[in-house]
Amino acid sequence: MSFLDSLKQSVREVTQSLNSEMKKFRSKELLQAIVAGSTMIAYSDGQVSSAEKQKLMGYVRNSEQLSVFESDKVIEAFNQNLSRFEFDATIASGEALQKIAVFKGKPEAPLIVSVCLAIANADGNLASTEQQTLEQICRALDHDIKTFL
Repeated sequence: MSFLDSLKQSVREVTQSLNSEMKKFRSKELLQAIVAGSTMIAYSDGQVSSAEKQKLMGYVRNSEQLSVFESDKVIEAFNQNLSRFEFDATIASGEALQKIAVFKGKPEAPLIVSVCLAIANADGNLASTEQQTLEQICRALDHDIKTFL
C-alpha cells in the first residue's frame, strides 16, 4: 500500500470514528458546544469573510460528522454565535468556552476538539490564530492540544 493510499485509509477511519461518536453523543448541548467552537475558529482572525462563511456552511451541510443534526439548526446556531462575536468578541469567546467547558471530563470532549480541528483545517492550513483558539478550547476541556495535532 502506498503512502497516499495509507493516508486516505487513515482519513476514512477517522471520519467513520467521528460519525459513530457523533451519533452516540447526539444532544442539543453537544451541538451548541461544537458550533460555538466552530464559530470561535472561524472568527479567530477577528472577522468572518463571506468566503469563510460559505466554506464553513458548506462543510456543515456536507459533513458526515455533523449530519446527525438538522442543517437549519446548525446554521441558526452558527449565525447566533457569529452575531455575538461581531457585537463583542471577548464576551462571545467567554460564552463559547462556557458551552464547551460543559463537556470537560466527559467522553464527548475529544470529539469537540476533533470537529473544531477539522473545521480549522478546512482550507488546508492551520493558521496561528486558529491554533491559539484550539488551545483555548483544549484548556476549557482539560486536554492537551498536542494529542490532536
